[in-house]
Amino acid sequence: MSEKKHEYGLLIDYEYCTGCHTCEIACSQEYQWPAGMAGIKVIEVVQKLPNDKAYLTYLPFPTELCMLCARRTKKGLEPTCVQHCMAACMKYGHIEELAKEMGKKARMVLWVPR
Repeated sequence: MSEKKHEYGLLIDYEYCTGCHTCEIACSQEYQWPAGMAGIKVIEVVQKLPNDKAYLTYLPFPTELCMLCARRTKKGLEPTCVQHCMAACMKYGHIEELAKEMGKKARMVLWVPR
């Protein structure tokens, strides 16, 4: 019995994303897309704090172009964003296993493509 596409997903730990954009660049290069076009985007959120200070948060977010690198994962490889993530804050796998890990921390999201 073959696995369904939606049985796999991407777990993203926002606590450790440094905003390096390597996932975006790797995705663009994997598909030979022009700069700015990717299956994942890193969103920068600036929160203003008291005393004119700021807190930066980076949120890697899959776009409608993300296919979880179907060509790569069929070969047993990780999606290119996961392979190249310098902060190791992304993980690819079965959604049931990823969901178990998600319960360990508050700043994680599980993304499953349609």
